Amino acid sequence: MVAGDPPERHTGKRLLVLGAGPAQLGLLAAARARDLYVIAVDREPSAPGFRYSDRRAIVSTEDESGIERLAGAERVDGLIAPGIDWPVAIAARVAERLALPHPIGPETAALSTSKLRQRERFAEAGVPQPAFQICSGADEATGAAEEIGFPCVIKAPDRQGQRGLTLVRSADEVAEAVRVALDASRTATLLVEEHIPGREVTVNAFSSGGHFHPLTVTDRLTAPLPAFGVALTHAWPSELEPVQIGAVVEAAAAAAAAVGITEGPSYTQVLVGPDGVRVGELAARLGGGHDAELCRVALGVDLNGAALSAAVGEELPSASLAPVTRVGGACVRFLVPPPGELKEVVGVEEAFGQEGIRGIRIYRRRGHRFGEFRRGADRAGAILAVGDSREEALERAERAEGTIRFEVDVEALV
Repeated sequence: MVAGDPPERHTGKRLLVLGAGPAQLGLLAAARARDLYVIAVDREPSAPGFRYSDRRAIVSTEDESGIERLAGAERVDGLIAPGIDWPVAIAARVAERLALPHPIGPETAALSTSKLRQRERFAEAGVPQPAFQICSGADEATGAAEEIGFPCVIKAPDRQGQRGLTLVRSADEVAEAVRVALDASRTATLLVEEHIPGREVTVNAFSSGGHFHPLTVTDRLTAPLPAFGVALTHAWPSELEPVQIGAVVEAAAAAAAAVGITEGPSYTQVLVGPDGVRVGELAARLGGGHDAELCRVALGVDLNGAALSAAVGEELPSASLAPVTRVGGACVRFLVPPPGELKEVVGVEEAFGQEGIRGIRIYRRRGHRFGEFRRGADRAGAILAVGDSREEALERAERAEGTIRFEVDVEALV
């Protein structure tokens, strides 16, 4: 969205941010407002977060050697990987080699970015989780699926955003699910996991001095098939009973402790089924669905600011993590576009002017091609809404969504 780099500002500490896509928008905007000198890296030249950076680098967030060279050349005071998993481990390793402050070490970062290693560590620590088996091919996966039972989930162990993820309802679907998982996997392995029916809940938290501070506990409302596992809405507060919320928070805290998170943000998806809670997965980062912005409007806690402080080695006052309820309800509602080549987005200003709308993000610009909606990356934007109740916030978000229209050229896809 920016034709060139903005003029240099000689202010504040220098921060390297890994990623400038939709998942990093909130933190990049917060860093800019804080007067940090922001260097953002992303392999996509049109990444929307570049508009908040002082300097941009067209570098993949998975190019570890390139990131390390850039961090050294720019003499950064810290680096952070908000919103996406794999770069979290890269940031931790580069920070250690360059003797930069960082909230977590490489071992914790590695555990937080590998679903396979997480499952093994959770099992060792007694963290409740779905039954799982590690497999390397269709034959092993078929046997594991039959043992675990259908429906089950087959996934790549080192991807996020529904890449390599399939809900498998019968033995006939195993082979294709294995192909999808292995095509996405960075290794020759995959996971077959128990499918937990019920509610999906997200715990956004921040650890400081070894203390786990749970903040927003949101219901994760997901899309129907074929977009299995893709969140359409994060709704706060959760509709769970207080005792269930307590169990969810305990499970998230146990998961963070198991992987060694004592400082910094964590984002934990917890499944609440007939047999209790199970930890779906944990990430040592901010939530990639504008969770920090939701936390700020709901509870007054600046998660983006806390993550920035941790990244540059600044002390975080404990009072800054004390939640104070500010609204009765809040939600992030994601926008789903029709397939086609984007020509124009209309109605955004009208939607933003409606009561209770605190923010609207549009991720794509003219010329972007939307395909069938299957993964988180297929979402086109998001609305942040508040209300006197959860229901009112959801209603306001839906009303604003109805005002926004993505005009596309369907023939361009042919």
